[in-house]
Amino acid sequence: MGDTPDGATPVHEPSLDEQIAVYQREFQDLDPQVEKVVSALSRLNRRMNVAYGRQTAALGISNAEWEVLKALVISGAPYRMGPSELAKQLGLTPAAMTHRIDRMTAEGLVTRERDESNRVRVIVELTDEGRSKWLDAMRAATVFEEDLLQDLSTAERGVLGDMLTRLLDRVEDLQSPA
Repeated sequence: MGDTPDGATPVHEPSLDEQIAVYQREFQDLDPQVEKVVSALSRLNRRMNVAYGRQTAALGISNAEWEVLKALVISGAPYRMGPSELAKQLGLTPAAMTHRIDRMTAEGLVTRERDESNRVRVIVELTDEGRSKWLDAMRAATVFEEDLLQDLSTAERGVLGDMLTRLLDRVEDLQSPA
């Protein structure tokens, strides 16, 4: 009892306040308000990624495949992009993108064909099966996300969304594109 499924003893993760107290003890220049925001965002991101990973796995796709499906949907109908465009958008090497597209083609999630107007160019296109998997993942994510935000009012959700967008804009301004 108390063990994880793999038999290991679970490790206690300190509360944010406990973590910040340790950080302040070891690094006196720490701003506890800043650290609480950053640590909460980091922990929330990690836990959300685990939840999304479970959802996509239940659908028979990986998070990596989900990212490709999402990029194709975001590109708009007819949901087509070149492999180099996909690789750049997802921050992958061309070889990694090719490997991912190979797997997804074998699974029937995308097709890969030569561009009729430029025979050198390859086009990756979302299949009906790929779009169906994307929609299933979106449905599952919507349920999870609504549950996650259930304690916030509509107004609080709007304010939080605006604040997080400002933080994201700041980070993106400071970093070069992937």
